Amino acid sequence: MKTTGTTLRRAGTALLAATILTALPATSATADPSRGGDTGWHGAWAASPQAAAAPFAPNWSTGGFDDQTVRQTVRVTGGGTRARIELTNRYGGTPLRITGATVARTAEGGAVRPGSVRALTFGGRGSVTIPAGGTLVSDGAPFKTSAFETLTVTLYLAGPTGPATFHHFAGTTSYRAAGDHRADVSGTAFTETDSSWYYLSGVEVSGGAHTARRDGIVTFGDSITDGVGATPGADSRYPDELAERLAAAGSPRAVLNHGIGGNQVVNDTTWAGEKGIARFKKDVLTEKGVGTVVLLEGINDIGGSGPAFPGGPTPEVSVNRLIEGHRTLIRQAHARGIKVIGATLTPIKGSYYFTPENEAKREAFNAWVRTSGAYDGVVDFDRAVADPADPDRILPAYDSGDHLHPGDAGYRAMADALDLDEL
Repeated sequence: MKTTGTTLRRAGTALLAATILTALPATSATADPSRGGDTGWHGAWAASPQAAAAPFAPNWSTGGFDDQTVRQTVRVTGGGTRARIELTNRYGGTPLRITGATVARTAEGGAVRPGSVRALTFGGRGSVTIPAGGTLVSDGAPFKTSAFETLTVTLYLAGPTGPATFHHFAGTTSYRAAGDHRADVSGTAFTETDSSWYYLSGVEVSGGAHTARRDGIVTFGDSITDGVGATPGADSRYPDELAERLAAAGSPRAVLNHGIGGNQVVNDTTWAGEKGIARFKKDVLTEKGVGTVVLLEGINDIGGSGPAFPGGPTPEVSVNRLIEGHRTLIRQAHARGIKVIGATLTPIKGSYYFTPENEAKREAFNAWVRTSGAYDGVVDFDRAVADPADPDRILPAYDSGDHLHPGDAGYRAMADALDLDEL
């Protein structure tokens, strides 16, 4: 991750921004018929929260924010006539004060489209405090969205936050400014950039043609679901490509990405999130309108016990233990009536994870995925991206360059491998 810009001075712009915000449309709790229940709300975008960490390069999570505005862009995969955001302080050590928040339509850089800024409220108020460990949603605001539209969520944090709950790999640019710039249309004040999302863990919509259905799809996994290796800002992760493929086929469905780079099924890590069998309940089972999950995870359990794993090796995981972890995830999903599509692990030959022992584990686990009957359906991502001349290796045209993560073409091949009728 790369952070640019110089150290910002505290700016006395809060009074001006507050004056502007009084003229912005806002929706209070009493005017929102959805409050008191979740009827009609459906996930349109998501990111799994992580504890503050900087395993590869500095980012904003470890220091947090103080009298600063953070502006973040997300692309929704479902549309509606109302929108609300989910904010989380899951890994915060102290209560988090959100002084104000807005949603707008994205323009270039840190700018937003004129006339599109909407102030968000929380229980009818412009500010809210999220307890340590807590998560909440804003009031719904009249804000028409379409699938594949990019939205900008801006948060003003007037006081010191301490280390920030975040999502490490966003694959897009976030922006930071000194002082209160939540109402700004211009991006001029946003002189710092980063490539993570902070506190923002979801966007939900209601009022659209599909929001009453329970047909959303969650993609759950590690960096290959998160999109490491895809072109930054291009929305070319395999979940993005899947959502576009569904829409092109005339059966649009929201696809929510709950991948975390480095995540493991049965081991917690210092920097890559809680183990999958623990976070699945928090990240997947709390989503609105979801009927299917695509489960691709386990290569970090296999490779993480070696010296190449950031932060140091994690405990070795046997194939049987990894299988039991998957069975746990399947049971959790089935208990909520969610269909599970199991995925084979993609090739690792030539990567820093490759050893004969790790390859033997990968092949044994993939054989179980294909033949066990434990899932409601199976997608063979391994064969979809493998080099026919050397099946233990990613096809060069699909390789991002590290022989572990696919590039854009590889992610497209993965999305194409999914049977839309099975979803």
